Amino acid sequence: MDTTLLIFLLVYVALAIGHLPGFLVDRTGAAVIGAFAMIATARITDGQAWAAIDYRTIALLFGLMVVSGGFVVSGFYGWLAARVALLKVGPAALLALLVLTGGVLSALLTNDVVVVAMTPLLVSITLSRGLNPVPFLLGFCFASNTGSAATIIGSPQNMIVAQTLGLSFNGFLAAAFVPAALSLPLVWGVIAFLYRGRWMRAPSAEAPARASVPRLDKAETIKTLVVTLAVIVIFVTTDWPRDLVALAAAAVMLLNRTIASKDVLKTVDGSLLLLLMGLFVVNAAFTETELPQKAIAALAASGFDLAQPMVLLGVVSVISNIVGNNPAVMLVTPFLSHAANPLAIGAALSLGTGFSSNLVIFGSLAGIIVVEQAAARRVRIGAAEFCRAGLPVTLASLALAAAWVALM
Repeated sequence: MDTTLLIFLLVYVALAIGHLPGFLVDRTGAAVIGAFAMIATARITDGQAWAAIDYRTIALLFGLMVVSGGFVVSGFYGWLAARVALLKVGPAALLALLVLTGGVLSALLTNDVVVVAMTPLLVSITLSRGLNPVPFLLGFCFASNTGSAATIIGSPQNMIVAQTLGLSFNGFLAAAFVPAALSLPLVWGVIAFLYRGRWMRAPSAEAPARASVPRLDKAETIKTLVVTLAVIVIFVTTDWPRDLVALAAAAVMLLNRTIASKDVLKTVDGSLLLLLMGLFVVNAAFTETELPQKAIAALAASGFDLAQPMVLLGVVSVISNIVGNNPAVMLVTPFLSHAANPLAIGAALSLGTGFSSNLVIFGSLAGIIVVEQAAARRVRIGAAEFCRAGLPVTLASLALAAAWVALM
């Protein structure tokens, strides 16, 4: 048990701070090493390790990443970002458009892919207009996180929640769509208030490069749009296995005469898939010690019963900002599969992890991506500035989520 607990703690320390202390090992590396260590020290057998990996969730996420990758290689994300950002509107209206774009795209496609594809262009376009890029990047990032809570396909943690609780696409939509949609005007209102009078960029001796609209491959965009709509329609109207539908859609996307399959596959976040697979194994080995079950029982005895949606909302909101939203969901879902009210539990998990992830940079992968890509283009978003905007957004969003969950 001591070895299992040590490995488990080291993995989650790495998840919390971004690396394994003393080593050049990131979050994904820590999860993979942890999984191998559990097997090598006989904390879990290789058969149990394979069985612990929820291949349906991995397949669903992989398939949807490939479909979303079609929009990347066709130039759609860049084209859309440019079209929106180059509209002749004022800063507040532009922020509203970017918040709406980020929220909607993230609800329909994997939010991390959307953020990766659009952030660089948003930086260049706002700079070319003489605008301060920070409020627009933060608004887009925050909206991508809260908007992604609306649907099963919005984020990896939503897929895990739906698979664990047995929620249909429509059921998940009923549980989370309304608060996710209402969160977007909240994000806009907070950012617009905080950055009023600070929309413009400080004068610089270096003239920013003029932004242009990227080339759009119309045929590939149409193909990807048709496949995406087909997937959503099948999810809504049938009970076909979602993982198989996503894989079939991925196969259609990879079958192409003009774009190489390797270019589409490059858009897949393999590190995220490995991270989730490693955590499935690490968490399964830890569960075998029965320590989590005892901890859950102790919490329930103290009045913190995770089967109560309001309690769960608070707990996962805190955990998400320590280890990240995907690991937070994976920690608690094994103990919720037989919950009395799966819709309310699903709403608590999705909204808690999606809405709280805007508090700090490492609360979500989207936050890390935006900050790092902006820094690479000499736009600095410090931890203090991120939190100064993220705190009121998170508190307002969580208040909305709590009211919604209470109604359920």
